[in-house]
Amino acid sequence: MANGDTTLRDIVGYNLTRANSATLLVLAQVLEPFGLRRVTYSAMAVVEAQPGLRQADLADALAIDRANLVMIVNELEDDGLISRTRSVKDKRAYALKLTKEGAEVIRKAHDAIRLFDANITAGLTSAERRTLIKLLSIIERNASGYGDTHDETAISQA
Repeated sequence: MANGDTTLRDIVGYNLTRANSATLLVLAQVLEPFGLRRVTYSAMAVVEAQPGLRQADLADALAIDRANLVMIVNELEDDGLISRTRSVKDKRAYALKLTKEGAEVIRKAHDAIRLFDANITAGLTSAERRTLIKLLSIIERNASGYGDTHDETAISQA
């Protein structure tokens, strides 16, 4: 390999990092015309799928610290893309939903993301694409629990 990373290319994590770096750079460019970032797009997509979702539930869904989510929700609300109202079920909580403008922006962003996704998975069959998503989910699950299931001493001695 011309890059001199032949040994590293046998490591799944290295390949994930390289693929992630390449896609995140382009993804930022795809979302920029809509005034969105990866985290704001993700937040809007979850709110779209679950109108009335509480902020705490959105933080959990995105695995984001609740304090950080408040800044994201404030940004989206200031931009007129989501509305935040007191929850009917729990007056201490806020319910989130897309505004009319937010629904239009997310629809256009979804179209751009689908095109981006099709381009980065070009050459894969539908079955291979589904398998890739399944495998990445398994890796995510395994990595998320890795520190819980492995002795730090054993890891450092490996």
